[in-house]
Amino acid sequence: MRKMTMLAIAVGAMGSLALSGSALAADGASLYSQKGCIACHGPNGNKPITPAYPKLAGQQAKYMVDQMKDIKSGARKNGQAAAMRPIVSGVSEQDMQTIADWLSKQ
Repeated sequence: MRKMTMLAIAVGAMGSLALSGSALAADGASLYSQKGCIACHGPNGNKPITPAYPKLAGQQAKYMVDQMKDIKSGARKNGQAAAMRPIVSGVSEQDMQTIADWLSKQ
């Protein structure tokens, strides 16, 4: 009986983890759209509206978060930072991480 209970707990925990991963993906996609990223970088971050904008799909999450944080703080002023600053000003660090994690898997 005890083994069955432990098995049930383990299966439940794995199911929760799987749902968390799916929820994170859904949240990342939703945030990507809600925050306006989709307008310039395309539906999955792989088809920007102009060659001047980077493809984000498949980039390392840490790199993307670092870039967004630097643009938001003003530490990064090159490239398209001026166009990005108003966008990232309303994005929390947690949302940046969620979006970056999702984009890294596209």
